[in-house]
Amino acid sequence: MTSFNFRMDGGVAIITGAGSGIGQAIAVGIAESGGKVGLFDLPSSDLEGTLRMVEAAGSTGMIVSGDVTQAAELTDAVDRIESMFGPLTHAVNSAGVADAAPAEDMSQEQWQRIYDIDVTGVFLSCQAEGRAMIRGGGGAIVNIASMSGTMAHRGLQQVHYNSAKSAVKHLSTSLAVEWAPHNIRVNSLSPGYTLTAMNRRPEVATQVSAFAAETPMNRLAEPAEMAGPAVFLLSSAASYCTGTDLLIDGGYTSW
Repeated sequence: MTSFNFRMDGGVAIITGAGSGIGQAIAVGIAESGGKVGLFDLPSSDLEGTLRMVEAAGSTGMIVSGDVTQAAELTDAVDRIESMFGPLTHAVNSAGVADAAPAEDMSQEQWQRIYDIDVTGVFLSCQAEGRAMIRGGGGAIVNIASMSGTMAHRGLQQVHYNSAKSAVKHLSTSLAVEWAPHNIRVNSLSPGYTLTAMNRRPEVATQVSAFAAETPMNRLAEPAEMAGPAVFLLSSAASYCTGTDLLIDGGYTSW
């Protein structure tokens, strides 16, 4: 009988966007599963709070603050994590931003900011992580996309965000194919409406109750509910899973 191992004992991970929301919850989930975690986010984020949560979960973490739009800062972060913990084996790229505007009025600067962080930032993160994993003989990467990359939302004017998250999904699939010979698995995870800071933005505040009502499970997800799916994709239990998108939306896109 096959034994499925969802543990990450001995694993070394980097999590971008680890200072809040889904990234923070996944960092704690990895720690609870036995992995050591490098916590990457902007210096202004609550990385110290995440580190305390990681340590409370019985694991070890380190803060490596930086900006996902800066390739050199990501490379330096990976190098520092490997110097402290050993070869990088796992990565979760959760750093991202969102806002909204009518497409006909959206400035190029607003469009570009979303793509710089949500797409280019994910690629540069994967690039730094992939180089390390190629050196180390393999690993697993999970990129945080969104159900917004699968469908367009009623009442939300976010063409830039929707298309960026679709790009993250296909970026992940493309990297999965390219890096499979290096024993690197790459998947994306697409959360539905989740109670993070993004869903407390002023432009969506009046719609949160409607989001819940339109979801078969009649509620938004808690950030911690994304940790289990992420740990699954990173673990050896998902050893034949690459190039796929795991949609975790409480059934929203089923209707």
